[in-house]
Amino acid sequence: MTRGGGAKGALHGSSSRPPRHVPVLVSEVLESLAPRDGEIYVDGTFGAGGYTRAILGAANCKILALDRDPTAVRDAAALIDEASGRLKVVEAAFSEMETVARAELAGEQLDGVVLDIGVSSMQLDDAGRGFSFQHDGPLDMRMSASGETAADFLNSADEEDIANVIYAFGEERKSRSIARAIVRHRAEKPFTRTLELADAVARVFHGRKIDGRHPATRTFQALRIFVNDELGELAYGLSAAEHILKPGGRLVVVSFHSLEDRIVKKFFAERSGKTVSVSRHIPQESIKSVPPSFRLVNSRPLTPSKGELDVNPRARSARLRAAIRTDAAPWPLDVETFGVPRPQS
Repeated sequence: MTRGGGAKGALHGSSSRPPRHVPVLVSEVLESLAPRDGEIYVDGTFGAGGYTRAILGAANCKILALDRDPTAVRDAAALIDEASGRLKVVEAAFSEMETVARAELAGEQLDGVVLDIGVSSMQLDDAGRGFSFQHDGPLDMRMSASGETAADFLNSADEEDIANVIYAFGEERKSRSIARAIVRHRAEKPFTRTLELADAVARVFHGRKIDGRHPATRTFQALRIFVNDELGELAYGLSAAEHILKPGGRLVVVSFHSLEDRIVKKFFAERSGKTVSVSRHIPQESIKSVPPSFRLVNSRPLTPSKGELDVNPRARSARLRAAIRTDAAPWPLDVETFGVPRPQS
């Protein structure tokens, strides 16, 4: 990709077809990213293209977008045409953005990276993807088209491993009881459908809602995070952004869960010199002298306004953190310093 092409704001008036999806905190993302004419950005979590559309409409810039969901890549065709050469979409996980960017941008430096962590509304609303406990569908939960499904894991894993996954990734206090119920159920009939799992978990809670939510909420969240290694992807994605951003480049991250936000917060705090983590990759006697690779934009995360929450209640847990790349060398990555629970091998 080369710089230039297109016209600032062109996407807002070039098509009578309205955007299918309004992303969370879009105004705050644009303010934090501060897109400018002639610059190049990476949208590491393309989804329905909400952030990409907004960025392309705000400046005469180019975007390299990534998504490991082949459906999202396929559905990007209309926006690619609309962008008139300013957008390229690649099927890849955002943890691979350094490799993809170096291959696609031919040495060009990146001015900004935006990441929207977690499952998309489109994936949640598609019963066939298996993410929702409210709609019956195959118990899949994969964001990509390959790898182990949630059903594969639940039907083959040891009870202790199932309990550990539900506790680590869902912070579910009844993880052991749920794991026992899952093992009992699969002994009679292997899991294949989402509502089978939702019902099995609900029986552990005798059908009661937990904090106003369906009792299977945390279990489904845990399995989704585990199947897609979302927290490991996040840690490696943050490090990849650190490697490809030029000095002055901006990294903007929107997360929706405390586990995700904790990793982003720790990454930015360490890389900006606010805290010091114990790392096996950097000798402790020299770690305090490692120059910061980022400068924080906002010390506290930005959250949705009441007006946005009235329109989109799903945005209630969104947190935006942003930082600006310094000219220091990238730090070695040690995921253990960010408290990333590792999936079972």
